[in-house]
Amino acid sequence: MNTKKQLFSSLFILLGAVLLIYGMIAENTNVYIKIVGIIVLMFGLYSSTRVWVEDNKQDNEKDDEI
Repeated sequence: MNTKKQLFSSLFILLGAVLLIYGMIAENTNVYIKIVGIIVLMFGLYSSTRVWVEDNKQDNEKDDEI
């Protein structure tokens, strides 16, 4: 289990969510803030799912040995 990668991914998810919420709450926000928020959020989700898949492959290999 790689906790550094999970922390890195979680920070990207949190940053993307904050940017999107800020874009919805503030009245005169630039559209690019919302676009960057979506990109950062999607990158964080993508990288976190890659970490989860790598962790589950190790679990499946242990189950196959039994």
